[in-house]
Amino acid sequence: MTIHSPAIVLHSLKYGDSDLIVSLFTKTSGLRTYLLRGVLKSKRGKIKASLFQPLTLLEIEAFHKNKGTLERIKEAKLLVPYQSLHTHIIKSSLVFFLAEVLKNSIHEEETNTELFTYLETTLLWLDTHDTIGNFHITFLTKLTQYLGFYPDISNIALPYFNLHEGCFQNDASSIHSNNSPYIGKFKQFLGTTFEACMHIPLSKASRSAILNMLLVYFELHLQGFKKPKSLVVLNEIFT
Repeated sequence: MTIHSPAIVLHSLKYGDSDLIVSLFTKTSGLRTYLLRGVLKSKRGKIKASLFQPLTLLEIEAFHKNKGTLERIKEAKLLVPYQSLHTHIIKSSLVFFLAEVLKNSIHEEETNTELFTYLETTLLWLDTHDTIGNFHITFLTKLTQYLGFYPDISNIALPYFNLHEGCFQNDASSIHSNNSPYIGKFKQFLGTTFEACMHIPLSKASRSAILNMLLVYFELHLQGFKKPKSLVVLNEIFT
């Protein structure tokens, strides 16, 4: 079956001397993995290896066998050329981190238009804005809404956040209950707009603590999720 779809590059891996295996989150077919033969050595081919940098927005024509095997891309081109995402040092560090998170979070070969639109919109926002200190925290917090485990804020005034249950409580009911000082700051990211989240004042310590808590939250709610290796670099930049 031939499909035409926007797609977001999540991961690419060199295979042999000249091939690439790439994972794309497509708007029409969810997560798909493709084998690109000869793309690393071909200078005249229609598909360029440079297209498959992390989180690049593409328009692809692909052939899907839908048998759980590697699929084939017939054509690929930039959907929207980024202005700064891969050249700005802080943004490019964010890109590697977010690509790892998404690679560990998205596993379904099924259409999820709302998630695709969220990713596309936020990546384009990051590309064109400079006030980005809270971007990764905002991105992860709101991503949980599309992955199915956004925190229950019906009792947000209560002091403890139970990471396992995803809700606020009056006391520590489990080892995953947290009432650290930065929980109050985390609450400000819930139930507010993406833009407003960018202006929440955070100390370096609070930003690091909230990010690490969110990654534990992902580990508790997504089977097989692992903390990104690029977290070390990101912490050096933002703390």
